[in-house]
Amino acid sequence: MAPTPFWDALPAAAREALRRTGGPAVIRPGAFLTREHTRASQVFVLRAGAVKVWVNRDGEVAILDVLGPGDLVGELEAADGGVRHANVEALTRVEALVVPADRFRGVLDAHPGSAWAVAAVLAERLRDANELRIAHFPDDAERRLASRLLRLAARFGTPLKEDRAGGGADGGAAPGDAVRIEVPVSQQDLGRWAGMGRRKVAQLLASDPLRDGLTVARGTIVVRSVPVLRRMAGGDDPG
Repeated sequence: MAPTPFWDALPAAAREALRRTGGPAVIRPGAFLTREHTRASQVFVLRAGAVKVWVNRDGEVAILDVLGPGDLVGELEAADGGVRHANVEALTRVEALVVPADRFRGVLDAHPGSAWAVAAVLAERLRDANELRIAHFPDDAERRLASRLLRLAARFGTPLKEDRAGGGADGGAAPGDAVRIEVPVSQQDLGRWAGMGRRKVAQLLASDPLRDGLTVARGTIVVRSVPVLRRMAGGDDPG
């Protein structure tokens, strides 16, 4: 099940208060919303586009998440006043509502119940981080990769138009099972996010059951069967 974005979880009055308090911003692809180790002063509510959250440790890049419309950036630093814990880089053209951290806290204080929207964001991210840890012990690279792909599908997937007369457009998945993800996430990015090298990602994509069910091209990922990914990730297949 897709997590409810922060913006959708907010009470309507809190959303309106943030609109009045913040200001719109447009961020070009490749630009940074935040940089690691800098002081926090703003919170971003993403309205359109996609960003990747990543850190650099001794030259090794690890991707922590890929966020999209309705998601929140900078909530940890707004809560504790600390330095940014990660870089947030625009993958596409991004539209965001930018709110000074102190005013963001003021809106939460003034609207009972809105803090639970932030708590839900933190709980979901902790749950996801724990799932990745579990998939490392014992090591299950297939499960980790599938969980990252499911996360992308939940946030950015749109139903793939298929030929209903003949099943899938290529004779594969039935309509409703397939999604297209229009976000420029490369095989290397998937590896950095799932805790493996690009070569391992390529091996998994070339093996069953992903070989015929997934295409990773420049700027687009096509998932022909979401239920297959759910089974690989250790979840239930509702179909």
